[in-house]
Order: sequence, then structure tokens, then C-alpha cells
Amino acid sequence: MPTSSRVRAPELNGRQWLNTDGRQLTLRDLRGRIVLLDFWTFCCVNCLHVLDELRPLEEKYADVLVVIGVHSPKFAHERDPAAVAAAVERYGVTHPVLDDPELDMWQQYAARAWPTLVLVDPESYVVATMAGEGHAEGLAREIDQLIESHQAKGTLHRGDGPYVPPVPVDTTLRFPGKAVALDDGALLVSDSARHSLVEMAPDGETVRRRIGSGERGRTDGGPEAARFNEPQGLLRLPAQVAAAVGYDVLVADTVNHLLRGVRMATGEVVTVAGSGRQWRSTVDYDAHDALSVDLSSPWDLAWYDDRVIVAMAGIHQLWWFDPIKRAAGMYAGTTVESLRDGPIPDVWLAQPSGLATGVDGDQLWIADSETSALRRLADGELHTVVGQGLFDFGQVDGAAGEALLQHPLGVCALADGSVLVADTYNGAIRRYDPASDRVTTVTDGLAEPSDVLVTADGTVWVVESAAHRLTRIAPGALSAAGATVDGVRQRAERPPMLVAPGEVSLDVVFTPAPGQKLDTSFGPATRLEVSADPPALLRSGAGSDTGLSRRLVLDPSVPAGVLQVVAQAATCDADNEHAACHLTRQDWGVPVRIDPTGVTRVPLILRGIDPAGS
Repeated sequence: MPTSSRVRAPELNGRQWLNTDGRQLTLRDLRGRIVLLDFWTFCCVNCLHVLDELRPLEEKYADVLVVIGVHSPKFAHERDPAAVAAAVERYGVTHPVLDDPELDMWQQYAARAWPTLVLVDPESYVVATMAGEGHAEGLAREIDQLIESHQAKGTLHRGDGPYVPPVPVDTTLRFPGKAVALDDGALLVSDSARHSLVEMAPDGETVRRRIGSGERGRTDGGPEAARFNEPQGLLRLPAQVAAAVGYDVLVADTVNHLLRGVRMATGEVVTVAGSGRQWRSTVDYDAHDALSVDLSSPWDLAWYDDRVIVAMAGIHQLWWFDPIKRAAGMYAGTTVESLRDGPIPDVWLAQPSGLATGVDGDQLWIADSETSALRRLADGELHTVVGQGLFDFGQVDGAAGEALLQHPLGVCALADGSVLVADTYNGAIRRYDPASDRVTTVTDGLAEPSDVLVTADGTVWVVESAAHRLTRIAPGALSAAGATVDGVRQRAERPPMLVAPGEVSLDVVFTPAPGQKLDTSFGPATRLEVSADPPALLRSGAGSDTGLSRRLVLDPSVPAGVLQVVAQAATCDADNEHAACHLTRQDWGVPVRIDPTGVTRVPLILRGIDPAGS
């Protein structure tokens, strides 16, 4: 194991336990088992990726491995215990979850990024820490080594784990994601937690048919045989395009990392883009064969610039897909998770989750969820209309430059040029009017609205996801002036690291997984990119370079800020003629406060154990 000294795992404490039937677990209860702590928050798409990466490990090592989810929230809404419980069900979490609303466990285990994984051996010692995703294969090798060593010592105990499944709840929809209107006023809804599509009558309640078996999977075919995996965005193709390609509706099959086509006449489903593998590569803006390209959690779709634009939430980009040419590629974004405007593609997005084309077709509206922003793409340039950055949010109306949202997931362009926003974590529908450059609240009190749409007759429908239904907004709501809410301005508050002014060493710790080595076949194996918010925080040390250590100089006149760090490391299997290649990558936003008594070293663990013990 990659550690020179043994680190005792801190005791597990939190507000509540989920998926244990009320049982409070302790490390003593888990002694003899290998424990994997998964620090996550339900807004974070990278955390959702890890949930799916862990499913095969939980099945393979069911008698020796206990996965414990530790929910350490970013947004205020994620501190609501009911919202945490709903998220555990929504994403099909099949292991115990400890609710950590004040980030106590996060601090004790020195987590600095979502997601973070901590591997604990059967004697309750920490043996490895991993930030980010893509660690499943390395974890399997670590677990195999722990099984071998602790079985020999007699400290490994096999048996059933502490997970107790919740009682199923029967509703027509279960955590629906997105919806589109059909020609006769009916609605097609992505029933995300039931892994299917539902066609609803114009009343928004009567089910006409279901497309998909309802089982998590990846299968093409007729409406009863087809399988999806947490589908989200839906797009009706232009009629002439649909006639040419043979399907009418495009589906963002999010967890399968695919785009699927649906022939509405028969309900037949066909895969049209994506290999099914999650994207972990290098950024390029070339065209690729649509069925061979790797995607990453496509979340929504829009027709813009004479092609399909895909909100590629998993890697903080927009992609394009041409159904007729059967090609796809990157459209905007560098994969850095942050907020930066300017000419595309060299812009920064943060988990774009909602798209809508303006009525004149010359602009694309984007709900950029992790920056709590509404953004607009026009004439090849991206502009932020509402939003301050990764850590600023709230429910504040008024001038757009001062207004705040909280993790919006949906957007809808109206005929008068204004835009409706599904302001998900505020439980509200907000409206932005470009003519006045102001934001108002249309309605609130909703349960995690994830999409909003207007039908041809002017009916406004909201996909009220956490209430498992479609909700109709009162007919006069859009013609009214709208309320003006002056709520609390909030900021994602994680305890800042106290850092000394002047010269500081930034060290990203990376130890290859057992059986792997750094891969220099295509150039340097590691890369580090550093920036700051505000930029003035860094006198020097910003920019990109190889190597995982960097000398930074912090400006003592800037009292606080966020260090934005992106690190990646390429590895391959050692001593293997047909070695598989792996890319580990993680973004950190590290809040810091300048203090004369602060540290002069900032350690971040990409994988392994910090040798300095920080």
C-alpha cells in the first residue's frame, strides 16, 4: 500500500443515516470489512459518475466491501434532509449514506474535491485517497491486495453488508427530467428514475404509452424491449431532418453516455451517437463518427446552428451532432469547470444542463447549473446573463447583473424574446427579460423543477421532478409583471485553508494504482493548470505546465479567494503487452484565506496518500 505510516480513520458521525433502516453505523460495526467512503453531493455530475462506477465493484465484492456514501453538500438546498433522501432514491444508491450537512466528515477526512474516495482497511486504517472519477479499475486492484493480506492475517470477515433497501413508492412518474410537446398537445417526458419515456395526454396526467422496459440498461428495439439509463433531454427534430434519418425524437440517454433516436409511430428506439464509453481523452474539435465517439453524461439537446447541440454536462462542454452526416464533435468549452465568456470554443462552462433555442434561431440559451448561471450563445460568442461563479448563488431578482439563481437545470425561450428558467434548487420558475435586462420570479414553492416548456396553445408546463409530476402554471402567470424576490445572497462555504502570504508550494499527490505506471508514450504523463478567483490573488504561478508541483506567489493585499486547480495523470498497465491506458483528471476549487500563520504548502491528493501527512 502507498503509505509509510498508518492513518487511523476518523469515526463516522452525521445528522442521519439512509439505507440502513435507521441503524447508526460505526467503524466498530464495519471492522473486518473493507470500507470505501464516497464523499459526494447530488448536484455534482462527477459524483454521479462515481456512483455508477462503483456498482460493479459493489456486486463483485459484496461479501467483503462496504461502500458508505458521505453526502457533503455544496448548495443550501442540498442541506435539506428530505432533498438528500430524495437524491439517494433518484440515483439508485444501493449502499448506506451518511448525511454530513456541516461537512464535518469532509473536514476530518481532508476532502478537498467532489467526489473524493477514501479506502479504509479491515482494521480501520486509511490506505488510499482518490479525488475525481475513473478509479474503478485501480480500486479493484487495491481491494484484491487488501483481501489477500487481511485474509492471511485473519482480519478479514466476510458476510452481508448493512444496506437495507427503502420501500418502493408507486407513482406514475418517478423523478422525471425533461419534456417536449407533441403536435396534438400531448407531452413526451423522460421518466429518469424509471429509465423510460412516457407519452402523456394533453392533460399532463393520463398515460398514453411508455417507451422503455423500465429497467436500467442499454438495449435498442421496440417500446417494451428498449432500455435506457436515467434519460434526460428530449428534442423533436425538424420535420425534414426526421424524414431523412427515420426517427423523430432524440434522447440524451445520460448514464449510458449515448444519444438515442425514437420513431414515434412505432416507439422503436435506436442508438445514433456514442460508443457507450465515458469520454476520458484529450480535447479536440474535429468531427468524429457519431457511433464511435465517447460522450459524457449528455443532459439536454437543442437544434441550433443547423445541427443538434448537446449539453455535455459530464465534461462541462457543448457538443454538436449532425443526424444526417452521422458525425459528432466538440462545440464549446475546454472541459475546465468554471465561468469564462468569450468566443467559442475557448470558454468555460460548468455542468450545462438545460438548452433552448431562441424563437428567431440566432441564439442559444444555456442553464449552466454549477455556476448557477443563465448564459447566451450568439454569433459565436458566449455571454453570461445571470450568474457570478461556481460558489455564488441565491434567489435574488432585479437587474440581471446582480440577480442570483441556485443550480438551474432547465430553460425555455418565449415568443416575446424573454426566457423562463427552471431554477431548480430555489424551487422556482424565473424569467429573464432582455428588453429590461431584469429577472423576476414567475412562481415558486415547486419541488426541484428540472424543465419548463410552453405548448402551442400557450400552456406553460413545469417538470416538477421531486414531486414526480407535470405541473401547469396558471394562464395569467406569464402576462403578469412577476414578483420581485429579494432573497439571501449565498456562497458555498467550505472552511477556507489558511495560507501564508507570499511563496507557497502547490503539490498534487499522485501514486499510480497497483499494476500501473505513468504513461509517457504520447508526451509528458502529467499536467497541471492553475488559476485564481479573483485573478489578482496569484502574483505568479498561474497557467499550464507539466509536473504536479508548482511554486505560487500569493498577493497579501487580496485577503481571500479560490485557487482553481486542474490536474491530470496518464497511466498504463505495467508489464502487459496489450496495456490498457488510463487518464485520471480532477478539478479543485480550493477556498483560501491569507493569514500570516497559514501554511506554506497546499497538498491536493489526486490519488494515493500525502507523504507529508497534511
